[in-house]
Amino acid sequence: MEKKTLVLYPSLGVGHLNPMVELAKALLRHGLAVLIAVVDPPDADAVSAAAVARLAAANPAIAFRLLPSPASPDDLTTHPVRRSLDTLRLANPALRDLLRSLPAGALVLDMFCVDAIDVAAELGVPAYFFFPSAASDLAVFLNLPYFYPTVPSFRDMDKNTPVHCYSGMPPIRAVDMLQSVQDKESEATKVRLYQFKRMAEGKGILINTFDWLEPKALKALHDGVCVPGKTTPRVYCIGPLVNTGNKSEDSGGGERHECLEWLDKQPKQSVVFLCFGSLGAFSAAQLKEMAHGLERSGHRFLWAVRSPREEQSQFPEPDLERLLPAGFLERTKDRGMGMVVKSWAPQSEVVRHEAVAAFVTHCGWNSTLEAMMAGLPMICWPLYAEQSMNKVFLVEEWKIAVEMEGYEEFVKAEEVEAKVRLVMNTEEGKMLRERLAVVKEKAMEAIKEGGSSEAGFVKFLSDLGQSSSS
Repeated sequence: MEKKTLVLYPSLGVGHLNPMVELAKALLRHGLAVLIAVVDPPDADAVSAAAVARLAAANPAIAFRLLPSPASPDDLTTHPVRRSLDTLRLANPALRDLLRSLPAGALVLDMFCVDAIDVAAELGVPAYFFFPSAASDLAVFLNLPYFYPTVPSFRDMDKNTPVHCYSGMPPIRAVDMLQSVQDKESEATKVRLYQFKRMAEGKGILINTFDWLEPKALKALHDGVCVPGKTTPRVYCIGPLVNTGNKSEDSGGGERHECLEWLDKQPKQSVVFLCFGSLGAFSAAQLKEMAHGLERSGHRFLWAVRSPREEQSQFPEPDLERLLPAGFLERTKDRGMGMVVKSWAPQSEVVRHEAVAAFVTHCGWNSTLEAMMAGLPMICWPLYAEQSMNKVFLVEEWKIAVEMEGYEEFVKAEEVEAKVRLVMNTEEGKMLRERLAVVKEKAMEAIKEGGSSEAGFVKFLSDLGQSSSS
């Protein structure tokens, strides 16, 4: 009998593709045949195609299939979330053709690929979701379609108003709720609520987290309080799934990045690493302010700088001399104090380097898990999506990070200096490190044989077998 293939279907963007690759690796270790189907975006964005080629070269055991570009959505002025969902829905025929060509055992969907549920239902293929963020985010998202109609827009509340969506949820300030749903009448909010409602139609949801970290959110999900009056899909905690620093994957198989050579020469736990994900960009004024704060802190730093968003089409590579304060690069380099890299750094390797002692991060979940697995204290500077929510969990619930105050508008140099010094010099910083040592230990326990996430994987495979044979 031909072995059935598990088809993984990420949405657009490298931030969604990378976690799917980590999931594919885990499935391969359990003996499944895996194929990752990636929609080639229609708007001449080569990121996905280039990322697929790089990841395929680094992971020859995983099959990749680039689905042909669907026709562009008619109205390209719509919100990016709407455009993303429209693009993915227009790719349904290509996905249907792929599934028909395979003995597909199941379809595992990214959270934005909700309209692919219709294809799965039509073909009788069980559909699961892979949620690459925190269970605490998932609990809020699943509840929002039921909660939000009963309250004003988050943007119309006082920004410090605590929001409690469901029973047992830690309070999140209105300003820190998901950025794309701040205005309840907006197109973006309507699209997101549609998306969250449809996610509850999956047979189950795989979450990139571990039981010990998020007991409150997992209890709410298991108890069914997030989706009132309906069945909540079974959730399987299978994380942390993170890139373990595979050099060929981080660097495309090339030479070791120069920043790692620089880190080799620094004392242990002496460097602050600043990196803000594949979309993280700041204004020129904010970059200058960050530079002043870093220099005044007196601590070594490694900083990945991107061009300001409005300049990226004209200057894809940042002009550091123009963007940073006059003489900053020379002064910090001459003192052996800092290194600035353009646009990109091999993050998964950097956070594990023994010279690195703190991580200034946008709180994307991939980055957050990598920091946890490295036992690295975080300074939170959320930028978009659910990152402000993650900041709340990291700072207030799990107490393994501190907040960069002013991140909603503009962070002053004094704040950058103060938070770097706090994490690097103070008793509070020492306590963060001690708590993170425990988190790292619990994360490692979860993914080893007999651990909770390994048990979650086994349960998923058992349920998958029953779904495929029914």
